[in-house]
Amino acid sequence: MTLAVRYISARTLDTAPAEPSSPGPGEVELAPAFVGICGTDLHIFHGDMDARVAAPAVLGHEMSGRVVRVGPGVEGWQPGDAVTVMPLRWDDTCPACRAGHQHICQRLDFIGIDSPGAMQQRWTVPASTLIRLPDTLPLDRAALVEPTAVAVHDVGRAKVTEGEKVVVVGGGPVGILIALVARAAGADVRVVELSAHRRLLAEELGLTAWDPADDDVLALVGEWTGGAGADVAFEVSGAAGGVDTAVDVLGVRGRLCLVAIHPRPREINLHRFFWRELTLIGARLYDRSDFERAVALVADGTIAVGRLISKVVPLTEAPAAFEALEGGGDVMKILVDCTGDTQGADV
Repeated sequence: MTLAVRYISARTLDTAPAEPSSPGPGEVELAPAFVGICGTDLHIFHGDMDARVAAPAVLGHEMSGRVVRVGPGVEGWQPGDAVTVMPLRWDDTCPACRAGHQHICQRLDFIGIDSPGAMQQRWTVPASTLIRLPDTLPLDRAALVEPTAVAVHDVGRAKVTEGEKVVVVGGGPVGILIALVARAAGADVRVVELSAHRRLLAEELGLTAWDPADDDVLALVGEWTGGAGADVAFEVSGAAGGVDTAVDVLGVRGRLCLVAIHPRPREINLHRFFWRELTLIGARLYDRSDFERAVALVADGTIAVGRLISKVVPLTEAPAAFEALEGGGDVMKILVDCTGDTQGADV
């Protein structure tokens, strides 16, 4: 018998015994090592996704681990292989899939939301979702490949190129990762973030961060760009004020890439879009090439994901970790250790 963290109802999680399922044809059984808690997991915890999530539900989709067993017909994988999972299962028949956009399938199964996730000691998934990890990459760092893949996809959607001026509004884990991936693409990047803790982390990673409460962000952008405005802005804050900032910092024909999930409609300055011929770009999830690029960036140290890990807790303490993350600014990423090898540690 193994253990799993389950969502029961709003603000209620438990850790309960779970019976592992044997891998069927085309499936692989994994032993998750580390699982990250993300903003979507917090939305589920708050009860905001009850219309979609069928309780009791095992959460978690940012993970690393090793293969335990392979099912019939699975080739190329064997016990002990280090992996992460691209947690998407699409139908291949809807209009989006037929157009080549399987990652935004109109009947997408996002594993860890629509079906059981990784926050358990054994997890059976389709072999097609596996992404190989190099043996030299520590598995705690590898748990951040998934959010790094999000950042790679976002930067790709915005078509960031070398020398462009980029503003990232929101310096949480995904915002910092977007800033680092954009910098790796050759962009000149600024981060706008209210939290002093997050600004300090950004600066320790070599980024310039501005406080919108005290700094005149528009004046700073004008000085930085010689009055032209930024080429690209990423809205990662999820706040109405963040939308306004992301629009206002853009120069002529600038691109606004919307990354944050806004649960309600927002007012937006459409006159600014008209006057400066701005472009709004949606960015959601990732594809396999984004994941493979993320693995390379994390493995070679270009993206120092270890700096984002605030704490590692054992599986039995996962419910308390969700509550700790609600505090916001002083915590970036908490990992859940599913191996049973640790009693929890600050990083």
